[in-house]
Amino acid sequence: MNEPRVLVFAYHDVGYECLELLLDRGVNVVAVFTHPDNPNEHVWFKSVAGLAQARGTPVHTPGNVNTPEWIARIRALRPDLIFSFYYRNLISQEILNLPHLGAYNMHGSLLPKYRGRAPINWAVLRGETETGATLHAMVQRPDAGDIVDQERVSIGPEETARDVFVKVTAAARTVLARQLDNLLNGRAPRRGQDESQATYFGGRKPEDGRIDWRHDARRVFNLIRAVTHPYPGAFTDVGGRRFYIWWAAPKPGARGRCGEVIASSPLTVGCGNGALEVKEWQWQDDAAPRRGDDHGISIGTVLGAPGPSQAKTGASA
Repeated sequence: MNEPRVLVFAYHDVGYECLELLLDRGVNVVAVFTHPDNPNEHVWFKSVAGLAQARGTPVHTPGNVNTPEWIARIRALRPDLIFSFYYRNLISQEILNLPHLGAYNMHGSLLPKYRGRAPINWAVLRGETETGATLHAMVQRPDAGDIVDQERVSIGPEETARDVFVKVTAAARTVLARQLDNLLNGRAPRRGQDESQATYFGGRKPEDGRIDWRHDARRVFNLIRAVTHPYPGAFTDVGGRRFYIWWAAPKPGARGRCGEVIASSPLTVGCGNGALEVKEWQWQDDAAPRRGDDHGISIGTVLGAPGPSQAKTGASA
């Protein structure tokens, strides 16, 4: 019997680790589809393209795999099994229908919760204490297909989204290793998702890091740790200048008006409930983040204001 022909769509660290596992296990990966790195993005993760090229696997980086030309080329590859590991673009149903062993995606949450984009950042922002990696069948609706397997990971109260991403990446590799033989032999277990438990979140933009000081101190802190390095960061406006807060901590017992600076050494800001002590900060035109008290913000200064969408909805940035 011929080895199954496996086609991989992958990007980011999860893509790298899962592709590396397939190649290390001698899986017949006929091609890898990935993305060219965006020059406007801080690329802090491993290169799927580099790994595939180093291992002699054909690499393709089309802007859209769903054109008639690319669908024809993918059909010519005769895939028996398709994987998507943090590939950022939707893959058409016409492509997903090609492999007789199915098409499967690795998602960075415990589905059916946190479907959609940036699931780890959202989980940290919303104060979750656990998340994980889920391998599921791909269907037309994003992240809605039958679950094959999951691996849970904890989220510590001071862990950043990157800290959690490292754990989810390891969990993704564990799930794939556990189910790979089943997938290659067409025996993968499947169970439907409970739609009553499903939640969906959209992608995040740098502007979504704007701090709303009306929120309680823990909620503001959760935003900061969800978007701190290597992500674009949480920020507020001070006298028309943008001020990034890369790290902070709720300050027990301190209180003040929303956004009001109640101490300058260390910089402490009132929230809707409690206050936040700023530990690492950066003015927008600074070359690098800084610690210390030379921020130049005096007691009584009121930081920031809600963005337009927040003012209308009260939603978290």
